[in-house]
Amino acid sequence: EGPHRDDAFWIEGLPMQAQMFGFPPLPTFTPDRWLEGGDTVRFGAVELAVRHCPGHTPGHVVFFHAASRLALVGDVLFAGSIGRTDLPRGNHADLLRSIPEQLWPLGDDVRFIPGHGPMSTFGAERRGNPYVADAVLARR
Repeated sequence: EGPHRDDAFWIEGLPMQAQMFGFPPLPTFTPDRWLEGGDTVRFGAVELAVRHCPGHTPGHVVFFHAASRLALVGDVLFAGSIGRTDLPRGNHADLLRSIPEQLWPLGDDVRFIPGHGPMSTFGAERRGNPYVADAVLARR
């Protein structure tokens, strides 16, 4: 399953990407299901809600486990920072819009695991992240 359809270009580019890093060519593929915001993904008894959070990539998705109040955010949000948007099809404005629209409504108590670095909570980032704190976004 996955990713979001807006990231299909990454799959289509697998042969070239493999070659760039000295790996044998990888075939492209089409997922059985493209993930969309609002979807649910299940792994055994674990259920994760899918949130579409474009910016780092156009099809970036975040997975939220409501029962444990835990989000897997990848490279969208970090403790004290945000993800890069200078990679192919990244969009800084989309990222700054996605975080408060898709993540903050989940609750300040939600802990998140970023793609790199330490965990944090959405509440801590809303208060002190220099890119997406409520006070910073209010000035934009």
